[in-house]
Amino acid sequence: MKLREPDFITVYTEEGIKSDKTGVDVKFKSCEKGLKTYITSDYIPVKYIKLRWNFLCYEKRRDIKILGDDWERAYGTLEWRGIFPERCMPWYCLVSDGEYTESFGVAVRPSALCFWQYDSNGIILWLDVRCGGKGVELNGRTLEACEIIFAEYSGVSAYEAGKKFCRLMSDKPKTVSSPVYGSNNWYYAYGKFTRDEVIQDTKQLMALCSDNKNIPYMVIDDGWQKYNCDAPWTPRDSFGSVSAMAEEIASLGAIPGIWIRPLADYHNETSLIKPKYRLEREKNCLDPTNGDVLEYVKQLTRQIAADGYRLIKHDYTTFDIFGNWGCFCPNTLTKDGWAFGNRQITSAEAVLNLYSAIREAAGDAVIIGCNTVSHLSAGIFELNRTGDDTSGFDWDRTRKFGVNTLAFRGIQHKVFYECDADCVGITGKIPWELNREWLRLLSMSGTPLFVSCKPGICDARQLEDIKIAFARASLQTDECLPLDWMNNAYPERYLINGKEEEFKWYNENPTDVFNSIV
Repeated sequence: MKLREPDFITVYTEEGIKSDKTGVDVKFKSCEKGLKTYITSDYIPVKYIKLRWNFLCYEKRRDIKILGDDWERAYGTLEWRGIFPERCMPWYCLVSDGEYTESFGVAVRPSALCFWQYDSNGIILWLDVRCGGKGVELNGRTLEACEIIFAEYSGVSAYEAGKKFCRLMSDKPKTVSSPVYGSNNWYYAYGKFTRDEVIQDTKQLMALCSDNKNIPYMVIDDGWQKYNCDAPWTPRDSFGSVSAMAEEIASLGAIPGIWIRPLADYHNETSLIKPKYRLEREKNCLDPTNGDVLEYVKQLTRQIAADGYRLIKHDYTTFDIFGNWGCFCPNTLTKDGWAFGNRQITSAEAVLNLYSAIREAAGDAVIIGCNTVSHLSAGIFELNRTGDDTSGFDWDRTRKFGVNTLAFRGIQHKVFYECDADCVGITGKIPWELNREWLRLLSMSGTPLFVSCKPGICDARQLEDIKIAFARASLQTDECLPLDWMNNAYPERYLINGKEEEFKWYNENPTDVFNSIV
């Protein structure tokens, strides 16, 4: 379908549906890649814009499947499906028979939260321009909501088409100077670790990477600070100085990295305790539309970087802002009925301002966004955690969240950001023959590889497997694409540097569907 202005426009405001657009103006302007969408309102708070294109020359197409994206991390739900009109697909969707692919999307970093719906007679784009859960008060401002992009590809695979389309949506990724890989202690420690254990982890990492050209990272995850998963960002008494910790990690040869949750303050121990600094929806979380909050986040990020950490992993911002995980948000990231302190900007603009503040304050440190809005992260952060947590204890979770996101978000890798499909958690609780397959695929994927390996848990053969994986991940020159992704949510066949490789995600023990209730 060729890009043109939509056939129908519906405006949803605090006053109700306005099909005649009275008081709200929606305009379009052709540009190099697509169609820019502008919204103006003098006094009526605007919530959503619904744009509908009908297929003018509809032909009954057989055997097509449709792929959409997720709002933030993927939750094991990415898959090619048949036509399902109620299905809401954030940011973009691909429609393909395997050889011919139509692509519908918006350029990265829009000022609206955007999702698509596809049916047999047309396609719909929804623009959520709310401020939190209430209509945005533009007060005469013209909002450039998004840039709509359509494209079609023939004679190439759906994967190749998807990669090309992602390049159309995002042509200026934030790049890293060298491959990012190494250790993250979350998936064996889960927030309970000592200073000495961080040092032992670093020593083990360097023993496994001593011959590698590029230096690995040692990332300290949640648990180093006074309260787990919360501010203030001061170390536990037993942990000691975080700057001295960074110096010790660096002296052992690794690059220091650390985890923070910038918007949480459940213990009310930051200086931002007045109501104006807090979200209307959740008083324990800071409002990113407040200038003092943004300055606090900048100061926190600057201090972490000044303490010697060259990688900063920031987490929970989508949950803290919107009150939801992406898996519970089929069409909107948040409920109606609340607003940010600044009613004149959209939720997307609030998120973009927060991300830009973190990126600016971090200087030359690498940023990993975790639980960050995918399309709004592109071009701002070097890395994005593209899936929900894998596990050091539950293999089914690793397969669901790790394998699925690596395969289906691979088209975004090095185009939106570096795609971090999450760690290999090694605790001795997951059969090595399965964990080794996940380790092997990650190392051959050309994407960042982090391993959470409890020191002393592995035998010599397992340590050798990890050493081989780290050596390959230290270069990240591999080209990897899934071959069976249109028929398998957890692809097993991959083309890696032109050679087909197979991976085994199942052993003789069946998946325990009752695990969560036993």
